[in-house]
Amino acid sequence: MNNNDIPNTEFIKSSLSDSVLTITLNRPEAMNAFRPEMLEAIAELIEKSSEDQSVSVVVLEGEGRAFSAGVDLKVLQGIKPKYGQIGDLFNAPAERAVQAIRQCQCPVIAKVHGACFTGALEVALHCDFIYTTVDTKFGDTHAKFGLRPTWGMAQTLSQAVGVRRAKELSYTARVFKGEEAREYGIANEVLADKEALDALVSERAMQIAANSRATVAAMKDLYDIAQSGLGVEGAFAEENTREYTGILDTEERLSNF
Repeated sequence: MNNNDIPNTEFIKSSLSDSVLTITLNRPEAMNAFRPEMLEAIAELIEKSSEDQSVSVVVLEGEGRAFSAGVDLKVLQGIKPKYGQIGDLFNAPAERAVQAIRQCQCPVIAKVHGACFTGALEVALHCDFIYTTVDTKFGDTHAKFGLRPTWGMAQTLSQAVGVRRAKELSYTARVFKGEEAREYGIANEVLADKEALDALVSERAMQIAANSRATVAAMKDLYDIAQSGLGVEGAFAEENTREYTGILDTEERLSNF
């Protein structure tokens, strides 16, 4: 993959540099609120990057003053939600996008600044990790609007922060900021400002890209086993049944030690 091969759309920009694919939500005038076609574009780009040996890391970010405000509620005008669900207009492309993130052989980093609400928080939580800033606002506002989560919030948020904390955040729909996100386990690190965030994400992405791509992919798969509910013994047994035949650079890397 090179930059000439990467499709850019009206609302999504992307670029590849030093094995890092950056996907930028590009609706700054609407705080990068999701439209269905944006989720489709994210899915397509990540699916392609997963099989492309020239990509080692994917970074998902937002243009302008926010990561994303979540689903664009204007797109829902005229749609009649049924039992709190907004239907396949959003759910189908969102499911494709989050599955692409989870199944991607490359780590996917959510670089979150400004705002990260509801659907955007769901997408970010599917990423391998989240970096943010102290002033970023987070929230799960499903209950505020009479909508039930359908993109995995109840699963990923509870895994990140524990069930009791997840219930509190979802039931109250309260807004919390970057320092709390780190304290709760949502964010890996919180930075002073966007400039520091950009620098740290770049550093972490390059650290990952310097390692064995196939081994990182294997480790991502192994960590997925840990979240499968098998328990330690069951997960350990499953771990030892897996073979990763794509790891072919061990001898070379050891010889360079």
